[in-house]
Amino acid sequence: MSAHAHILVVDDDKRLRDLIARYLGEQGFRVTVAIDAADARAKLKSISFDLLVLDIMMPGESGLDLTRALRLESSVPILLLTAMGEVQDRINGLETGADDYLGKPFEPKELVLRINAILKRAQPRVAPPPVAAGTVKFGAFAFELERRRLYKGGDIVHLTEGESELLTTLARRAGQPVSRDELQTRGVGEGDEFGAEAPDGNVVEVGASRLIDVQVTRLRRKIEDDPRFPRYLQTVRGIGYVLRPD
Repeated sequence: MSAHAHILVVDDDKRLRDLIARYLGEQGFRVTVAIDAADARAKLKSISFDLLVLDIMMPGESGLDLTRALRLESSVPILLLTAMGEVQDRINGLETGADDYLGKPFEPKELVLRINAILKRAQPRVAPPPVAAGTVKFGAFAFELERRRLYKGGDIVHLTEGESELLTTLARRAGQPVSRDELQTRGVGEGDEFGAEAPDGNVVEVGASRLIDVQVTRLRRKIEDDPRFPRYLQTVRGIGYVLRPD
């Protein structure tokens, strides 16, 4: 997949931008660079990219703002780069719709591994599969448990790793509430590599719980007609969440 994937690298730091572009090129990727959000927007109008590597801290429009705007019109995978590493920063990245988050400084090999993982999760549009055993249906959607693929009509709906883990856990227990403790045990709050252990155990617990809420919010945006009044992914007060199939 990487041999043909076209990556857009957006970073105002010329030295880092050139280093990333050169390394990714050596790994078989096609690479285009942009110096800021405005430059990236111009290139996105004429080129279809497989993934964006996007720096958060840029002059003018930030990487978070660009990600938030792109998510209104595109599902192109986005990997955020930033020197910030606090839990709230990771939550902000999730809430804008990014697929993954890599803090600076980083090893180039880790960047490639993260990119390959994101590209592997991103699926092309295909004809809808027949509904069979192991498929949970709700509304216009069908979720294949074994392959962890969510379909809407003839399209595969792109899910991040965290969203996929959340939906899989709930779909296996469709109609039954799943507690927050179980979701945390299964790593739902850290499914997109946004979770990191902090020195204070209590902070980790609160952060993980908040990340689960973020994953639920993001998944609702993809499967609910009105996420404010969810029909399928419902909250069970005092317990956790439940997926209500047809």
